[in-house]
Amino acid sequence: MNAQRSDAQGFTLTEMLVSMAIFLVICGSAFTLLAVSQQRYQAESKTLNAFQEARLGLDQIMRDVSDAGFPPPNQFQTPPGNGATYAAASPFAWSPGYLTNSPCTLGVSCNTPWNDGMFIETNPTPQDPASTVQYIRYKMLSNPANTLGRGVFPKTGADPYSTIPDSSLTPFVHNVMNDAPPSQIAQINAIYPNMFPGGNPVPVFTYLCDSPTGPQLCTNPGVTGTPQNIRSVLITLIVAAPPDPQTGQPRVIELTGEATRMNSVP
Repeated sequence: MNAQRSDAQGFTLTEMLVSMAIFLVICGSAFTLLAVSQQRYQAESKTLNAFQEARLGLDQIMRDVSDAGFPPPNQFQTPPGNGATYAAASPFAWSPGYLTNSPCTLGVSCNTPWNDGMFIETNPTPQDPASTVQYIRYKMLSNPANTLGRGVFPKTGADPYSTIPDSSLTPFVHNVMNDAPPSQIAQINAIYPNMFPGGNPVPVFTYLCDSPTGPQLCTNPGVTGTPQNIRSVLITLIVAAPPDPQTGQPRVIELTGEATRMNSVP
C-alpha cells in the first residue's frame, strides 16, 4: 500500500529558510524606514528650534529698539541729581566720543552702532523708582563663531565700547550666517538665490536716520548719520539649521524686521 502524506507533516527546512529570509528582508526594510523617519524627525526638530530661537531673538531686539531712550530727562518733574544714571542721553550709545558735543558719523568714525553690533540706552522697568538706565549691547561674536551676543549692563556714563568687552556678552542667537565666507555664501546662494544679494555678506543691523523727507539710510548723502539721529533699525538674521539628512544640502532661514524707537531724543 502506498504511503499517503499526512497533513501534520509540516514545512520542509527549505520552506522555513525561505520564509525566514523573506521575514528578515521585510523587517530590515521596516527598520530602515523607521531609522530614516527618526533621522528626518530629528532634523526637522532642530530646524524648528533654530527658527524659534531666531524669531524670539528678533522679537527681543525689536522690543529693545522700540524702548530705546526711555526715560529722557523731560519725563521727570524734578530731574534726578545724576542724569547719567537715571536719564538716557541718547537712544543709542557709541564709541569713540560718547556723550561729547560731536557725535561720530556712522560708518566713518563710529565703532558702534554699525552693521554687526549696537548699544541701546533704555530703562527696562521705568515703573520701578529704583530702576536705572541700562546699556543693552548686541554684537556678533568671534568666540563662539557665528553667534550674536547680548548683554545688559548698568549705565556708567563712560564710553560703553571700552568698558563692556565682548567676553561679557551672552550667546543669544546661534549659527548666524550673515557674514559667512564667500565659499559658503556661494553654496547657500545655489539653493537660496535671493538670500545674499550680489553674493555679499548681509548686515545684521541697518540704520535709518531722521531727515527732512522722512527716515532714510543713515549712510545716504545729505543725511546726518549720527547715533542720536537714528529713528529705526532694520534687523536681518540669516540662521543656519542642520543640513538635510538625505541630500546634505544646507538649510538656512532668513528673518527680517524693522524696529522704530518710540521715545524722543532729549
